[in-house]
Amino acid sequence: MPTRAAARTRASLLAALTATVLAATGTPALAAADTGHPLDRAFERAAEEFDVPRDLLAAVGYGETRLDGHAGRPSQANGYGVMHLVSNPAHHTLERAADLTGEPLAALRSDAAVNVLGGAAVLRGYADALGLDARDRDDIDAWYPAVARYSGAEGPAAALYADTVYTFLADGLDALTPDGERISVTGRPVSPDKAGTAADYSVRSADYPSALWVPADPNNYTTGRTATVDKVVIHVTQGSYAGTISWFQDPESVVSSHYVVRSSDGQITQMVRDADTAYHARSANASSLGIEHEGFVDDPTWFTDTMYRSSAALTAALCEKYGIPKDRAHIIGHSEAPGNDHTDPGPNWDWDRYMELVGGATDGGTGDGLSFPAYTTQRPGSTGPQVTAVQRLLNAQGHPAGEEDGVFGTATESAVKSFQTARGLEADGIVGARTWTALLSAGTTPELAEGATGEDVKRVQRALTAALGSTVDADGSFGPATGTAVRSYQTSRGLTADGIVGPDTWGALQAGR
Repeated sequence: MPTRAAARTRASLLAALTATVLAATGTPALAAADTGHPLDRAFERAAEEFDVPRDLLAAVGYGETRLDGHAGRPSQANGYGVMHLVSNPAHHTLERAADLTGEPLAALRSDAAVNVLGGAAVLRGYADALGLDARDRDDIDAWYPAVARYSGAEGPAAALYADTVYTFLADGLDALTPDGERISVTGRPVSPDKAGTAADYSVRSADYPSALWVPADPNNYTTGRTATVDKVVIHVTQGSYAGTISWFQDPESVVSSHYVVRSSDGQITQMVRDADTAYHARSANASSLGIEHEGFVDDPTWFTDTMYRSSAALTAALCEKYGIPKDRAHIIGHSEAPGNDHTDPGPNWDWDRYMELVGGATDGGTGDGLSFPAYTTQRPGSTGPQVTAVQRLLNAQGHPAGEEDGVFGTATESAVKSFQTARGLEADGIVGARTWTALLSAGTTPELAEGATGEDVKRVQRALTAALGSTVDADGSFGPATGTAVRSYQTSRGLTADGIVGPDTWGALQAGR
């Protein structure tokens, strides 16, 4: 195999050749050969350099990232590039690739051609460790154990990974990169050599028998719960299916979810029992079930019809089993869980379609689009009915948020900052409890007391829900429960606790206190 020194010699020769061509023509060397097909050429060159089948490299890259290097941004497991070279406490394929190729870490992270070269080097290293000779390397079926090792997983998770890659080889690929380049793999009969690989992943989930059971490391969840399960949290893995399973089995990760769903066929693996607390949504961990979906938030091609249907069937079953309402107040995105700073599942997740498949309501079940049992923090990148509510409220108050599409983009952020400035709030563009309270209470300020009814009462009830952090039913009827909530708010804000919503109480609410 090439050493670091050999790689540097090769790079020096290439640099000399490039300089010669530049001097003669004024044109970068090899530019014409790469025009329109840079990734395909990268696969071919890496395959030749390290004697790894080109189609195998392409299938591994497709399985890892759908051939999208995400501009050098890391995955959940801190993996980079098309070939997902990983650098985390348990796995160091990025550093291994640097040692084998002599390429700098920065280039391996961000340069697609160098990343593919690194992936080929790592695969070849695994092949050598397994004793594959030149004749073996010509047989694509002989690479199965090396592919399983590339997953970074062990046992069933590694077999799941390798089987997925060989499915791509069997079925063939015709994929487009984010730059529009077409990468093809011709399907062929495969019969991989699985000797020495634990391919038995037939153990089923006790909680959801349609799912496989591959347990997370005990360091990544807590046995038992301290709260009643009342919600389902939807996540996107920012990585591959098998890679996520491997990450949840790594004791250094200290993360997990209850279920993971595969993009291509909707296969589900359970990793934490429903009765235990997975580490997936911070403050919502104790009261929620987490479902991870293979993919990346910025690429909708991962969200297949099969994935939606399989996940929705799981969510519907969990809601029925644990009495969770099938609405968007109880089936939420990671970005909507209190105290979180994540953006998944992101703007490409089709909530309307998903909730229709689950068989539930898209707006929390209230029908008015503004009333929710809880108001969660909304920020740039958030999506869903609570973002739509923010946009509707901002537009009504003369702070243009653009189309009420449920996507928290730049127009919504600008409108939020404008509203916050007008109300004397910190103009951070994030809709937290104070901004929610001010938005929901905005409008006229009639005096309200027990016995009052109508939309003004609903405004107070919604604002109190946001301000107090506990649900006040927005039914438009000012009864004893609303009176108690008003007095609680008044006491906590140093106001006269008379249970009447007068100028001082309206003023406090509309100032976001």
